[in-house]
This record gives sequence, structure tokens and C-alpha cells, in this order.
Amino acid sequence: MGGLMASPTTEPTTMLEKTDRCGDLAHRPRVLLGKMGLDGHDRGVKLIARALRDSGVHVIYSGLWQTPRSLAIAARDEDVDCIAASMMSNSHNVLVPNLIKSCREVGCGDIRINIGGIIPKEDVQDLLDAGIHQVFHTGTTMLDIVGAVSDSVKPYQEMGSSSARQSQLSRAISLCCEGKSTTHPKRRPDRIIGLTGSPGAGKSTLVAAMASELHAKGHKLAVVAFDPMSPITSGALLGDRLRVDFNVVDESVFYRSLAVVGEDYQHLPTILELLGGAGYDQVIVETVGSGQSDVAIRDYVDSTVVVVVPGMGDSVQMDKAGILEIADTFVANKADFAGEAKLVRELLDIATGRPIFETIATRGQGIIELVDHLFPSDS
Repeated sequence: MGGLMASPTTEPTTMLEKTDRCGDLAHRPRVLLGKMGLDGHDRGVKLIARALRDSGVHVIYSGLWQTPRSLAIAARDEDVDCIAASMMSNSHNVLVPNLIKSCREVGCGDIRINIGGIIPKEDVQDLLDAGIHQVFHTGTTMLDIVGAVSDSVKPYQEMGSSSARQSQLSRAISLCCEGKSTTHPKRRPDRIIGLTGSPGAGKSTLVAAMASELHAKGHKLAVVAFDPMSPITSGALLGDRLRVDFNVVDESVFYRSLAVVGEDYQHLPTILELLGGAGYDQVIVETVGSGQSDVAIRDYVDSTVVVVVPGMGDSVQMDKAGILEIADTFVANKADFAGEAKLVRELLDIATGRPIFETIATRGQGIIELVDHLFPSDS
């Protein structure tokens, strides 16, 4: 199978001028950046993520310690144009063939796979013959990487009935986001939860903990996670899914990361109906880290959860935070932080009977009670 090997260079590999290098493509590129195995070196892949975002690419970062299967599931559900796997642990001859195999098994065997990192030259041809499209060595320029991602973009076409069911759903969502029609079945899910709160409140970690709990209960869950789109390049770094341990939840959680400008959720109603049509009756929508007036999500969901943490400010700040008015449920996360008791007292003053849950999402504390409240067994 043909492929290219990028030439090493001594040019800097850090900063690129922020400009949209992808605006003339069939659609905004989507790339999955992943690290497999026990490789804990992530500085380089994060630099690449920023450079791609600053060039107008939508970057899904899966985080460290992924398996070939978890990366393949992410690539399929996120409907990426290509996978870019960073390999720094000399395990490429084992993990890369397994990644190719896993992509075929989950129904996305046609996704282009590029790898980069410390790859001995004598291994390159075997990797290309196995199905890797391109190998990048240390010193490859950021522009070369941006070009490789851009080259993977092809116009979206609806998946046929012979395609994997999850692949059909993923592509239907992509078509929806492009304003195009789809024949995929539609039905509103039974229970849709909107999760919002300030940046750093732990929303993504909270979603991950709830996903694990629902998986343990034998339930399926769909998550739609929004992150901000760059006003300069239209790129985005979509990193929320890295909090979910897909090595555990596997395919019981469908997770789709999307970029948004402000509170422009115009495609969300159709996306929710596509999820319902695919059999997902329990859905969480996670918003961008919001400010005081970001309240639009309440118009699209059945119940709104506002996540707050100690240190939000004094009682006057609490009173004027308009986002607190839309809460059906409050979650006081990071309950192990100083100031939690004060936060809960002030929430009690404004909650007017609305439930308040204290959680430590990183430890799973309070998650069972929160899940039972948001997704009651009789719903």
C-alpha cells in the first residue's frame, strides 16, 4: 500500500501564525490525536493540537493511555477525517497493526491513519504496507502536519445501510452540522440533561463519572459536548472526551464533541433526535464553560444542571449570576475544596427548594445519588 515519509527538518515546531488554512475545504477538518499504550509523553502532541487548532482544524484529543480499540471507537463516533497517533514508546510494531484491525472491527476501516514520533526508519515500510498512510519523524514541520490533515478531507456522503450502525449515526450528525439532510431515523430521547457551569468547575469529569455509573448499571448513554470555536481561525480543541475511560465503558457511551460559537445551538434539536432515533434515550449535553448570562441550553433539554465550585465569589456575586436562575439541580463539585460549606449555605439561600448535590467527581463521591436523581429508573 502506498504512502509517504515526511522529510526531517531543523525548523521550529512550536508556533504558527493563527490563520484559517482550511476554509476552502469541503468541510472543517476533524482529526483525532491519540496516545496508545503506556506512553506518557504528551507535550509534543499538545503542541501539535494547538498548531492544528490555530490553522482552522477541529482537534479531538483522546488523552493518554488509550488502547487501539478505544481510539478506533473515538474515531468512528467523532467521524474524524484522520487519526494522528503519537508513538514515543517503541511499541508501534504491536499497537499500530492492532489500531488498524480495531478500526475495521468497529466499522471505520476507511479512516486514514498517520503516525508520528520516534519511529526507526527500518520499520517505516512495514507500517506503510500494513495500511498506515504517512509516517512523521521528529522535526517534521507543523505546516506539513496541517497539510496532511487537510489532505484527508473528503465531502461527506451519507453512510449506506451496510455500514456499522454507529458509523451511520456519526455521519448523520456530521451532515446535520453542515446543514445537510439525512435519512437517518429521528426520535426525541426520553431524558435529556443539560450540564453547564463556569470553566474549571469539573463538568467534563462529572460527565465521565456519571457515564461510568450508568455503564455499571447496564444503561446506554449519549453525550454531546460543546467546546468553543476560535473566532480567528474557526479551529477548535475538543478535549472533553479524554475524561471518559473508554477502556471501561467501551461502546455503552456514544460521545460526540462539537465546536460552537457562543450559544449557537441551532443544530442541537436535530442532533438529539438523531440520537433518539439510534436508540439513545438518556442524553447529556455539556455546554462550553459559561459565564453569568449563558443560559440558552435550557431551551433544548428536559432538565438543567448547573455545576458550581467553592470560590465563586461572595453572596452578591451569587445573586447576580443569571446562570443560577436556570438550574433545576445544583451540583456543588470539588466538595473537598476549602469553602464548600460556605458555598452550600449560599446556594441554600437562592435554591428555593431546588435540589443541591455535593460531589467530588474525581473520586466518584456523590455520583450514584446524582445519577439516580437525574435518570430515575421509572423515566
